[in-house]
Amino acid sequence: MSLEGLELELVIDLVESMAVVIVVAYLLTRTRVYRQVLDQHLGRRGRLLLILIFGVFSIWGTLSGVEIQGAIANTRDLGPALGGLIGGPVVGLGAGLIGGLQRLSMGGWTAVPSALGAVTAGLAGGAVFLLFGRRVAPVWAAMLLAVVTESMLMGLNLLMARPFSAALTLVEEVIVPMILVNAAGMGLFVFIVRNEAKERDTAAQKERMEGELTVAREIQRSIVPTIFPPFPEREEFDLHAVLEPAREVGGDLYDFFLYDDDHLCLAVGDVSGKGVPASLFMAVTITLLRAAGQQTRDPADVLARVNEALCRGNDASMFVTLFYGVYCVSSGELAYSSGGHLPPYLLRDDGGVEILPRTQGAGLGVSSAVPFEKGSLRLAMGQGLLCYTDGVTEAMDAGGRMFGPERLEEVLREAASQGAARTAAAVREAVNGFALGAEQYDDLTLLAFRRTV
Repeated sequence: MSLEGLELELVIDLVESMAVVIVVAYLLTRTRVYRQVLDQHLGRRGRLLLILIFGVFSIWGTLSGVEIQGAIANTRDLGPALGGLIGGPVVGLGAGLIGGLQRLSMGGWTAVPSALGAVTAGLAGGAVFLLFGRRVAPVWAAMLLAVVTESMLMGLNLLMARPFSAALTLVEEVIVPMILVNAAGMGLFVFIVRNEAKERDTAAQKERMEGELTVAREIQRSIVPTIFPPFPEREEFDLHAVLEPAREVGGDLYDFFLYDDDHLCLAVGDVSGKGVPASLFMAVTITLLRAAGQQTRDPADVLARVNEALCRGNDASMFVTLFYGVYCVSSGELAYSSGGHLPPYLLRDDGGVEILPRTQGAGLGVSSAVPFEKGSLRLAMGQGLLCYTDGVTEAMDAGGRMFGPERLEEVLREAASQGAARTAAAVREAVNGFALGAEQYDDLTLLAFRRTV
């Protein structure tokens, strides 16, 4: 057989041996011991276990090797070198001693340099481990380590094995296959190890982000009123609200508060964008709205003040559409203004549903020059409002169809004589039933109000 044919056959045999080591080493990365390695908490028992494991890898590399001229072409050095790369010099040295002593016990004219080569590979792997700050080395460094350790082994054979001519012939036959296979094995193993570590970091970051988003969602929920009925001592009106973010946190908002004993302020809004930025803008909007709402009962003036504040330093160019109303409890009159928001539905006691007349205005946070107009109407006893965001009408089913205003109006006509909580629940149930679990891309917010006295 030609030298090229012998090298190819040798490479194939060595790859089979190396594959077993890589599979077992991959399984090792899923163990608690390996997690201790990543966390740099490897104790004495953990080191001993790694020494035994990589020592067995070294023995396997010898036993599964190919006999050539009374010597053994093998992947013996792969175990100690990997042990050093993962666990440091002590693990590398221990695994090298196990593999080296086993090879020495087999005898042969290359036994001594082969045994020394295993120990040297383990120490070299440990040195690389320290060189990279006790972290797993990059793939290129691991492959270079394999080239260096196998070259050193060949050098030891040339220096120590006799006769020299036989050692030279052996080195010429095995140096290329052994360097190629061991370098490939080392690189593949380190790639698996680093990829697993990356997956672990990614999972940890995801878990941390989910935890932070959970906290953010709870904070956001604490900003809006969540206790219903909100004013149990007041029998003149009925009020209920719902907010369902499409993600962990969202940009929709609702709010209500008493300006004084005879005036109730109501608000529903929708911030541009989604996620954390929208939720922060939502929190700022509610804060400004409450501050402005305590200074004047004019809804147009309230929106103008909030708009002016939001326009200052709005480098992110975010905006919020907002409906704001002030209800007079004694007279039933509702004064309102809209900043580009969907007009609410007026719910009549006879089941009729109609849209409130629009007022002039635009999204808040765009321009401080935007004028806001005030509208008004008087609610008769039993009449009410439904304020909502476009997450209701733009909710989609699995086929991409939208819920739409027609379906919303049909639900409202059926719920016209019911209380605020039941009206909001009816709309929510209808939307969720229409979507049937399809992923939604917009928040859903409802505020139902009804005059009862």
